[in-house]
Amino acid sequence: MAKLYKTSLWLVAMLFCVQTSFAQTIPTPKEHFGFNIGDDYQLANYTQTEAYFKKLAEASKRVKLVDIGKTEEGRSQYMLIISSPENQKNLAKYKEISQRLAHAEGLTPEQAKTLAAEGKAVVWIDGGLHANEVVGAHQLIQMAYNLSSKTDAETTKILDNVIVLMTHANPDGQELQSDWYMREKDPKKRSLSGLPRLYEKYAGHDNNRDFFMLNLKETQNMGRQLFVEWIPQIMYNHHQTGPAGTVVAGPPYRDPYNYVFDPIILTSIDAVGAAMHNRMNVEAKPGYTQRGGSVFSTWYNGGLRTTTYFHNMIGLLTEITGSPTPSEIPLVPSRLLPNGDSPNPVLPQKWYFKNSIDYSVSLNYAVLNYAQRYYDELLFNIYTMGKNSIDRGSKDTWSFSPKKIDAINAAAQADKTALLSSSGRGGMSLKYLDTVMKNPANRDARGYILSADQPDFTTAIRFLNALIRTGVGVQRATAPFAVAGKNYPAGSYVVKTDQAFRPHVLDMFEPQDHPNDFKYEGGPPVAPYDAAGWTLAYLMNVKFDRILDKFDGPFEKLPYGELLKVTPKPLPSGGGYVLSAAANESFIAVNELLKGGVEVYRNTTDGSFYVPASAKSKSILNKAEHAFGMRIVAGSKPAKAIKITPSRIAIWDTYGGSMDSGWIRFIMEQYHFDATVIYPPDIDKGNLKDKYDVIVFVDGSIPAYSTNASTGAGNRGGFGTPALETIPEEYRARVGRMSQDKSIPQLKAFLEAGGEIVAIGTATNLTAHLNLPVRNALVELVAGTEKRLPAEKYYVPGSVLNVALDKSQPANWGMDNTADVYFDNSPVFKLSADAVSSGKIKPLAWFANATPLRSGWAWGQSYLQDGIAAFEANYGKGKLYAFGPEITFRSQTHGTFKWMFNQLYK
Repeated sequence: MAKLYKTSLWLVAMLFCVQTSFAQTIPTPKEHFGFNIGDDYQLANYTQTEAYFKKLAEASKRVKLVDIGKTEEGRSQYMLIISSPENQKNLAKYKEISQRLAHAEGLTPEQAKTLAAEGKAVVWIDGGLHANEVVGAHQLIQMAYNLSSKTDAETTKILDNVIVLMTHANPDGQELQSDWYMREKDPKKRSLSGLPRLYEKYAGHDNNRDFFMLNLKETQNMGRQLFVEWIPQIMYNHHQTGPAGTVVAGPPYRDPYNYVFDPIILTSIDAVGAAMHNRMNVEAKPGYTQRGGSVFSTWYNGGLRTTTYFHNMIGLLTEITGSPTPSEIPLVPSRLLPNGDSPNPVLPQKWYFKNSIDYSVSLNYAVLNYAQRYYDELLFNIYTMGKNSIDRGSKDTWSFSPKKIDAINAAAQADKTALLSSSGRGGMSLKYLDTVMKNPANRDARGYILSADQPDFTTAIRFLNALIRTGVGVQRATAPFAVAGKNYPAGSYVVKTDQAFRPHVLDMFEPQDHPNDFKYEGGPPVAPYDAAGWTLAYLMNVKFDRILDKFDGPFEKLPYGELLKVTPKPLPSGGGYVLSAAANESFIAVNELLKGGVEVYRNTTDGSFYVPASAKSKSILNKAEHAFGMRIVAGSKPAKAIKITPSRIAIWDTYGGSMDSGWIRFIMEQYHFDATVIYPPDIDKGNLKDKYDVIVFVDGSIPAYSTNASTGAGNRGGFGTPALETIPEEYRARVGRMSQDKSIPQLKAFLEAGGEIVAIGTATNLTAHLNLPVRNALVELVAGTEKRLPAEKYYVPGSVLNVALDKSQPANWGMDNTADVYFDNSPVFKLSADAVSSGKIKPLAWFANATPLRSGWAWGQSYLQDGIAAFEANYGKGKLYAFGPEITFRSQTHGTFKWMFNQLYK
């Protein structure tokens, strides 16, 4: 007995030593960074964070470090895969199970249940997407340490049943923001405000609006892991700041939700949200608010969190209060009374960074604990949603939307003999439902065909690649075929809706039908969270046929995630080459030709480009053909041709960075235009025509006209400007504002000397400064005075509208007779009849009817009829091109890029 007792003591001692040794091999954050995560006035940069992640991966068998790609600034973007050592040995198996269940192809429910029991829940947790929201990146560090080192029962169960994908969402931004904050030696002087440039190279805050487009390297890296490689059942996206008077806003979210979702998405968000909220209350962490307690909804597709809903994933977002500089939970009396949205209010108090880190870690554990308890259910549910999508896309399906509900009501109101249903409870006769929901024309599409012979096929390929990057299945025709009496060439593409990610497919091809959402009847509208409509096929001017009946053909299914490339063809023989103005990719080739010293001409009849044949032009075009897949045909020099040369292009920007300007910079680089970024002080120096031929101004750049000439435009996109002496020397030349008394005279002089200005969105304020005969079209007479239409009468948040245009105008070359534009309560103009008849002002685009809405929400859209959306005006020797809609919006609106491109040559 004594021997057995000694042996037991020895085993206990050995186990203690092993545990102690294991714990000691995992470096704590303080050992690595020199401070605890959550210490006041302390931030880690990405260089330090990357080094720590590598240490964790070296020290712990629970951690695998994966480089998922380079950032826009060239850093490695890392994802930590954290799970039990046994699970780490079988990651390929669990990834395959996750993929098979998410795609739901060829699986019976019984097979799916077997796979779900064999698999592990996959949960994504990210941080740092918005770099000024520093809690996100730092909770990621602390959570990685906890999961790498803790040996408690809850952590062990999580590691056994869950594969955690911990992903840094913006390495460049963390490096920039943390270095900026820590540059002050005195902790009390440290501040997150005043960052000199965007914390994502091009998009800044808009990096969370890029997840259906995936333009940026960081979003492409994450998109591949989310939608192609791992397809997690839950993803958790950390943000800050919570609404005033709360600590954290989280799931579930307010209405409206997007009608294409599977209903299991909504109830699953409710379930996980309840687990998160409940844990906060159990741990005495008050201040969680949900649903109507915050502005966040599930309508929009495009955010890191929201795009996942369209892929049958449970997407979670929290917005938490916090900063390394201690702050306050302010007194907001309306937040103090408990209600269904906020059952456990927080009292006003001092708030510390560690409080935010502790809350975040608890919320992570709530999500992971839910996942480990219900791992098989989560896996089976994502299969069920995928199977539901396949089933809906394989048969005649009618989906409800606000317009269809209106149509049902209209059918009943038109029938004077309308009878109540047999239930006697006030319902309508089912015949009114059948009038709408059994109408064959109202069916959902079975699929979409993108013909290879469309004018801008290369942009269609860009669109398809955006779908492929988000995990959508695409098929290619290997031979000519016919569907519904129409012939299509080989090489055309097909996107069918009988696939698991059907909600995303519908959302990219079909119009969004946002409900009329008002605070109360007759009251002001409730602003949607971000856009109300964004149909990508419309914004990119992709030509497609919507097929309602089952169809098939000589189609090959392409591997998931494999990007498309256009097969190049040999250059035609002849005296010259013609490039279509309809193809955006033509501008890339033209820019390369001009840089190579090759002569390029434009046909003034249709805007097409003519290039004389030569060894140099052939060499450049061969490279362009292989790189971009453009259609180049043989031709001779047109009778009406003008030689073009590259313009000296400037793009306005501001201290702190303008996202709109950043996106234009991105577009210029993508299409090989050389451009210089200039700032208000550069403009105020004058002599602009000596340096530039065309200047592009974006939304927020030009101040509204004022009788007070010192009025200036704010630093849109920045977070405040610090004192000049505190700014590094390299950024001081950017500080300043566009002013009516200094900047506008320089722009007038630039135009008078022959310069050209492209003004987008509110930059069209310039028309008032130039005293052009242009007025706001969206006004009404009130007591004999023109007043802006109130939102109760007219309100068009971010949506897709259709405009008519004269495609013979040089500014419109390459475009159709109509265009879909992104419109966000954008300027609309009324032009003087005399100015138009004299030719001083030329309308470029206008609203030709009372119903221009294509996708989204347009309350009072009839007010738009006959309003001018874009015009060209002569001023001195120069020209102003004014575009009310956001023609370059987030580099998504490829269909209107030519409105900028056409003005960038001379």
